[in-house]
Amino acid sequence: MRLSLRFLVPLVIVLGLIAWAVVPLVDKLMVQWAMNDLDLRAKLIGTTIDDSIFEVIDNDQTRTKTKVREYFDRILQDERLFALGLCGVDDVLRYQTDKFPDTVTCPKQEPETEEPSQIVTLTKGPVHVAYYPVTNSGRTLGQLVLVHDMSFVQNRSDATKQYIMLFIAAIGAVVALLTVIIAQLSWRGWVSGLRGILRGEGLLRPLLPPTMPRELQPIVRDLRDLIRDLDTDRRLRDDIQTAWTPRTLKELLQKELAGDEVIVVSNREPYIHSRKDEKIHIQTPASGLVTALEPIMRACSGTWIAHGGGSADKETVDKHDRVGVPPDHPRYQLRRVWLSKEEEEGYYYGFANEGLWPLCHHAHVRPVFRSNDWEQYKRVNEKFAQTVIQEAKTDDPVILVQDYHLALLPRLIHERLPKASIITFWHIPWPNAEAFGICPWTEEILNGILGSSIVGFHTRFHCNNFIDTVERFLECKIDHEHWTVSYGGELTGVQRYPISIDFPGRLLRHAKPVEETRKKVRERYGLPEDRILGIGVDRFDYTKGIAEKFTAVERLLEAHPEWIGRFTFLQIAAPTRSKIEQYQRFREEVTVLADRINRRFGNDSYQPIILRDEHCEQAEILDHYRAADICFVGSLHDGMNLVAKEFVAARDDERGVLILSQFTGAAREFPEALIVNPYFTDQCAEALQTALMMPPIEQRDRLRNMRGVLHDFNVYRWAGRMLLDAARMRQRSRFIKRVAKVGGSSGVLPA
Repeated sequence: MRLSLRFLVPLVIVLGLIAWAVVPLVDKLMVQWAMNDLDLRAKLIGTTIDDSIFEVIDNDQTRTKTKVREYFDRILQDERLFALGLCGVDDVLRYQTDKFPDTVTCPKQEPETEEPSQIVTLTKGPVHVAYYPVTNSGRTLGQLVLVHDMSFVQNRSDATKQYIMLFIAAIGAVVALLTVIIAQLSWRGWVSGLRGILRGEGLLRPLLPPTMPRELQPIVRDLRDLIRDLDTDRRLRDDIQTAWTPRTLKELLQKELAGDEVIVVSNREPYIHSRKDEKIHIQTPASGLVTALEPIMRACSGTWIAHGGGSADKETVDKHDRVGVPPDHPRYQLRRVWLSKEEEEGYYYGFANEGLWPLCHHAHVRPVFRSNDWEQYKRVNEKFAQTVIQEAKTDDPVILVQDYHLALLPRLIHERLPKASIITFWHIPWPNAEAFGICPWTEEILNGILGSSIVGFHTRFHCNNFIDTVERFLECKIDHEHWTVSYGGELTGVQRYPISIDFPGRLLRHAKPVEETRKKVRERYGLPEDRILGIGVDRFDYTKGIAEKFTAVERLLEAHPEWIGRFTFLQIAAPTRSKIEQYQRFREEVTVLADRINRRFGNDSYQPIILRDEHCEQAEILDHYRAADICFVGSLHDGMNLVAKEFVAARDDERGVLILSQFTGAAREFPEALIVNPYFTDQCAEALQTALMMPPIEQRDRLRNMRGVLHDFNVYRWAGRMLLDAARMRQRSRFIKRVAKVGGSSGVLPA
């Protein structure tokens, strides 16, 4: 005991001195961290609203002042934001909120430059004052003054000091305990070792196995991939030094790829012009591809090449088949490609959607492959390639090829524009090698895709399947450590890029309050205000699990009849590929199923299932997300599924529950959702019961985590990582060719 005290007393004294030295330092660090945090928050708020403030201000000063005040009041819902003001270019405070401090003045410098932040002490306590220049397209409005309440800093500092004291005390107790234990064990170990030597035993024994167990190798490989992704993101942030925004993406494009010519190629166009009632209507397709790529094109400009299938598409283009979009404020050019009826039937409805789509989705629908469809598929891919060459203004553009409709396009473009950076993103799953081998033209498809600099998938599982397929069917060299394929002397990177959305999104910035939206949506469907509303938003596709969701609702009402009359599930199903027989049959089956469930549990005033078989615009879908209590995504097999992310983004009130199929890529990013197997009806029904009973506090905690993921991994980060990897692949390919050339001329082959 006396020996232990000789160790413990000095330990207590040293830990006490450390605590005495650390506590004053905590106050200083907390203030500095708070300043940095608030500087970043101020810059983020300023970046978010600098474009919107121009839309609020007009020539009528009286009206503008009221509008700005209302706009500022909405922003002040942030609990830490104390006041807002707007200084004009003449250093005069033009607009301010009610609590704006009189002691805070406008900066005395050029409005285009950023004024350093400062701390101002008021009677209520210190506040943080930051300035952010408001500019747009060369026009300068002035300086935005953001005042943050810093009372939370003192609270955080006090709590931190308490935690430090408790932490040091706990460390002291643990170290003291370990000291006593190790002293005892060391003494026993020394005696045991001495006895072993006397018995002739060796001192050293192997502590670890000579090789790593095979069952741990996949875990190590996943950890290595995660570390590589984190390191890439860290270096990106070091280069950009800001959050992922449209401006960030534009800067990255110019810095890493030495230009800003971006060409997106897809079958689906972002805007469809249709003639209805002698008027031309503009429709945004119900497509995750459009949802993800449209913000990218708004940020980077360029050209989007797509099939023009709208009834009024030809009437709205110029003589070069181009039209500026978005219609209200054109940011980029939409170049339309015209297809004949035979080409569309064979390429789109035939090979792409009766062959590749069911093949890749394991949707229990037999894929159909016809030679005539393949010929049309090749012809249309060639037509798209010719259009890309016509639209390219340089010999090294950045070309984003989208999805399974254009698998041959990367090779066709590479043969004509060898310096181009071609990024192919496969939005749907990639099956295992044996399954994909069902396609009679597997080698031709793989050869076309490997004309890309980068091939992207949503998940690592799909990357593995693609690599296995290439290795099985082509003579090539696979680098499993760096995830590259060397084929025909060309290098292609294969990487995981989980696609995302624009967060928080331009529509959400102008959305009406949740309570108002909730009331409006329920009035539209004749539902009482206290009716619990579940929602599903999908295309009318057999892979989306719509029938499985309906049977889950039926099972819920069987097992928990107390929800009859209290819960309604609304399914929005946008029509798609209605010319294909499987889709027609599936649509009829789902409609019959919904009618049967409604007859069983419903009456004249209550329907448990509402099926909307029509297209809805994004703004209307956003209203439904904000009005719903539950969102059910039940895909039987999916690449990512952006409906889940759209619902999470829409719920800025931090209410609502997401039920998510385990067969979506989004399930890997949102473990806080209620993850279900859509084939297991009882599990889905119990998930609905859990969602209906979930308290608001738990809903808030789950949604906060998911919204945090969306904030850090938005669509601009998705595009930025692909662009950066494409730039590096281009540099690496040039280096390998240069080394090979030098080695060949000198008679020495590169290693």
